[in-house]
Amino acid sequence: MKSASVVDLFCGIGGLSHGFVKEGFNVAAGIDSDPSCKFAFEKNNAARFIHKDVEIVTGKEVRELFPKNRTRVLVGCAPCAPFSRYTFRKSGAKHEKWELLRSFARLVKEVKPDIVSMENVPSLERYSIYEEFKNSLEAEGYHVTRYRVRCADYGVPQTRRRLVLFASRYGEVEITKPTHASKEQHKTVRRIIGRLPAIEAGQMSPNDPLHVSRRLASINLQRIQATPVGGSWEDWSEDLVLDCHKAETGQSYRSVYGRMKWDELAPTITTQCVGLGNGRFGHPEQHRAISVREAALLQTFPMRYRFVEPKKKAKCDTLARHIGNAVPVRLGVIIARSIKRHLEKYEEVH
Repeated sequence: MKSASVVDLFCGIGGLSHGFVKEGFNVAAGIDSDPSCKFAFEKNNAARFIHKDVEIVTGKEVRELFPKNRTRVLVGCAPCAPFSRYTFRKSGAKHEKWELLRSFARLVKEVKPDIVSMENVPSLERYSIYEEFKNSLEAEGYHVTRYRVRCADYGVPQTRRRLVLFASRYGEVEITKPTHASKEQHKTVRRIIGRLPAIEAGQMSPNDPLHVSRRLASINLQRIQATPVGGSWEDWSEDLVLDCHKAETGQSYRSVYGRMKWDELAPTITTQCVGLGNGRFGHPEQHRAISVREAALLQTFPMRYRFVEPKKKAKCDTLARHIGNAVPVRLGVIIARSIKRHLEKYEEVH
C-alpha cells in the first residue's frame, strides 16, 4: 500500500506502526512524549520519531510529515489508563489525560486525513469523551465505524479486548474477519513461549539479553513455589498470604501472584507484566514472573524486533513499560489490513 502514508500519534515503540509496515504501508513518522521510545520506533519501522507531547503538536506540523500525493492515514492509541475500571475506581469519571483524546480530535480537524483509526479499551465507550470524539469525526464528514475486538480471535495470545474505531472520507471501513475465531485456533501460552530456554528468577539467558526475569525476594520465591499452574495466592498456606489479601477488599484481586496456564491464553500484558505481584504473570512452570522476551512475544513482537541500542544494557522495568504500553503488533496488522482492503475497494470503484 505504497500509495498511502501513515502518521502514528502516541506511537510508543511502534507496535501499531509495525503492523502497518508488515502490511506494506509507508510509515512517515511517529509522535510520542517518551524519548526512550525513539530507538525502537525508528530502528524497526524506518520512520522518523518525533519527541513531542501530542497536546502541543499542531496540525501544520503533522500535515508536513505526510509525503505529497499520498493517501493520508492518521492513527493512534491515546493512553488508555484513564478509561480503565481501576482508574475509574481510584479517581472517578474524569481524568486529565482525557485531553489527549481531544487533542487527537483537534488534529483530525486540522490535518483532515483521508483515514483515521483509534484503538483503546472497550470501556472508553462508557464515557462522554468517546461520544465527543466520534461526533467530532462525523461533523468533519467522516464515516465512522467501531468494533469491539477479542484479540485472541486475530492471533494475539491474550484475553485482551479492545475497541477499534475507523473513520474514512470514502465510506465505512469494515474490520477484517477473525483469523483465529475458534478456541482451537487460539494461540496459547505454550505455543508462544514454551520453547524458550528455562531461566531462574533474576537470571538472564546467555543467548538473549531480553530473556531476563526479575529477581524475587525469598518470601516471594516461596509463594511462587506454592502456586500451582493456573493458581494464585488463594492456594497458599496462611503464613504466605499477605495481610491485604486477608481483608475483605483483597478478595477482588484473586489473580495477583498467579501463574499462567500452558494451554490457555495469557492475561492482558500490562506495563507491570514482569512483576509477580501485579497480576497472573507467573510463568506456568518455572518459579518466576515472565521475562521481558516472553512479554514481547505475547505482545506479538517479532523475535527480530530491536528494543535496545547496541552496547546499552536492557532495563527490565523500562522495557516492560514499553512493551505493555504497545498495541500488539498482530492487532496493528489487522487494523492496517482493514484499511488496506478499504482503500483497494475504493480505488476499484473509482
